[in-house]
Amino acid sequence: MATVSISDDSFKAEVLDSELPVLVDFWAEWCAPCKMIAPMVEDLSNEYDGKFKFTKLNVDDNPNTAAQFGIRGIPTLLIFHDGKPVEQVVGAVPKNVLKGKVDDVLTKVSVA
Repeated sequence: MATVSISDDSFKAEVLDSELPVLVDFWAEWCAPCKMIAPMVEDLSNEYDGKFKFTKLNVDDNPNTAAQFGIRGIPTLLIFHDGKPVEQVVGAVPKNVLKGKVDDVLTKVSVA
């Protein structure tokens, strides 16, 4: 499953109402670190297909959602479960850090 581009308008349906945990990649076209992590997010979306949803939200085109969640720097990745943010990663980090956050959330979800 590839990452899904979302907007202010589709955020509620794609993220808050999702039955799966959701990673939201807050990014912008001009952001070099955002472009560095994009392939990692895409790889993870394939690896966790059916268990986790991966989305991208362009903060320049969708400022309302970014403001709502206090996004001040990009890339910021928020992981949502049951409509609430449960994990956050700021900046370009190695793939194993992102994978660890995803695994942490999946462990909590399967226990709940």
